[in-house]
Amino acid sequence: MPAVAALDARVSVARAHLVLLLQLAYSGELGAARAYAGHAASLRDPAERAELRRTCRDEIRHRRCLRRMLAGLGAAPDPRRESKMDFVGRSISLFCQVGGWFFPMYGAGRLESQNIREYEHAARLAAVARCEQFIEELLVMAEVEWDHERFFREKASSHPLWRVVPHWPVPAPRSSIRDDFAAFLASDRPIEPVVAPWLVR
Repeated sequence: MPAVAALDARVSVARAHLVLLLQLAYSGELGAARAYAGHAASLRDPAERAELRRTCRDEIRHRRCLRRMLAGLGAAPDPRRESKMDFVGRSISLFCQVGGWFFPMYGAGRLESQNIREYEHAARLAAVARCEQFIEELLVMAEVEWDHERFFREKASSHPLWRVVPHWPVPAPRSSIRDDFAAFLASDRPIEPVVAPWLVR
């Protein structure tokens, strides 16, 4: 019985962390979609503008998936975080109109790098929380964010300012997303806690 109780507690804790992480991701995607819409409008190169618009559509599609997952967990988006990230996204959108080409590309690359890890973390929490129905979509979203990060990093690294700004770590190969998840399932690692960034607490 103690072992069963401990397992049930682990599942319960994982679900609570998963809800928080999905809420964070949902609102984060709103900020990203707002920012990318403004970023796309500021670009002169048609190919870059088209890529940013595709990225924006990806973020909107992710929000639909995340909202469905939250509903499946009996939860909903956090209105306070939605309001904050809407403001952040609109502010970045305005900056893109006057801040030049490099810094929006650089900032987007850093954020997308974090998003890869966020969705990988969510997939692991879903496995522990016995929400297997969410895992595939979360891994796919991590892979999509990997594609986004590569685009922004390649663009930013082509600019002379790249040589003088701090670089974020280059993500592991795209295939490692699935490999690392399989390794997690085969291990007995503890649940990683979810900590909300200061901006949206």
